[in-house]
Amino acid sequence: MKNEPPTHVLGLAHPPIPVVRIGLIGLGNRGLLTLERYMLIEHVEIKALCEIRPGNLAKGQALLTKGGHPAATGYAGENGWQQMCCNPDIDLIIICTDWLTHTPMATYAMEQGKHVAIEVPAAMTVAECWQLVNTAERTRRHCIMLENCCYDAFALTTLNMARQGLFGEIMHVEGAYIHDLRSMYFSDENQGGFHNHWNKAYCMEHTGNPYPTHGLGPVCQILNIHRGDRLNYLVSMSTHQAGMTEYARRTFGKESPEAQQAYLLGDMNTTLIHTVKGKTIQLQYCTVHPRPYSRSHTICGTRGFAQKYPVATISLEDVRSGEADSATTEELLQRYQHPFTATIGKEGALKGAPNEMNYIMDYRLIYCLHHGLPLDMDVYDAAEWSCITELSEQSVLNGSRPVEIPDFTRGAWETFPCVAKN
Repeated sequence: MKNEPPTHVLGLAHPPIPVVRIGLIGLGNRGLLTLERYMLIEHVEIKALCEIRPGNLAKGQALLTKGGHPAATGYAGENGWQQMCCNPDIDLIIICTDWLTHTPMATYAMEQGKHVAIEVPAAMTVAECWQLVNTAERTRRHCIMLENCCYDAFALTTLNMARQGLFGEIMHVEGAYIHDLRSMYFSDENQGGFHNHWNKAYCMEHTGNPYPTHGLGPVCQILNIHRGDRLNYLVSMSTHQAGMTEYARRTFGKESPEAQQAYLLGDMNTTLIHTVKGKTIQLQYCTVHPRPYSRSHTICGTRGFAQKYPVATISLEDVRSGEADSATTEELLQRYQHPFTATIGKEGALKGAPNEMNYIMDYRLIYCLHHGLPLDMDVYDAAEWSCITELSEQSVLNGSRPVEIPDFTRGAWETFPCVAKN
């Protein structure tokens, strides 16, 4: 009995938390924006801030003062985050640091009895994914990856439609992260770049898809992954490196250090995923081509189709007559608008929140903790969506051979019912 793994945490709920006391690690570009958003949400108290750069810590405290909030306890230095996690006056740790620190910080926080919310991706290796799962199961703490794209208005509407069976049986979906980040890779943090270019450094050392969750998360929810199906195996392929090299040579000169390093940055990656129930997913990633922004978000069912990019399109077949629904896409979007968009999204707009889907995501997290409800996304979602980073690279490096995707629920997905967001 002692060697048996802990029971799963699908549907995990805790007693309601009257006021969710937050500690925020990382006050860079993403962290400061996160702090501003949580200042708009009720039943929240910002108790602590942690940042390795003193100037950014001061920026965070200034935001609290400007918003009429009391100053938070400040933590600095390389180990400040560990001190914060030991603070007994914190319920939830939010992690907005570089990719490689997400899992160590999250597991340590859970071990100190804290719930954790992690910026995307939650982990960079399969081993780290298992660390998150095992720690969450052992400590019985919430562990959510902050995948804001799951709360995009179009994604929520198509999820609502899928829950009502309007697409029929969904057979194939597509997701992507296509975003021209070439200039950002060579910008310092004062111009919108990342501290010490940690994102560029990672991409120079790896291939595959290092940032899978924006495209994958929303379509996994539509396919009921972990709630009736799961990802089974993948095949991945990448183009050779050319786009970033050309950009760097044109911008900085052929012999510049930037051009000498740029060839190491991967170009286009395409990953195909097969589920246990026989559904397929196409996932794409590219940040070094002059392509328009796209997350694809495509749903192909036996009675309907939807796609957000490049132009929002929904086509439904009337179940009774077999004829196409004559309603326009805009009419269907209004008819099947998700309640989150109609209520929480509208509230965020009235409060001046700059990004609707971020506000809905944050609101829902606090709402569920405050009311003692299971979270919309759990540690298994964080693990399965994030593990594609390493597994796609494995497939690319092995001639695009199939790679098995672990069952992080250890079989619990087969019996856990599909639970719609409410």
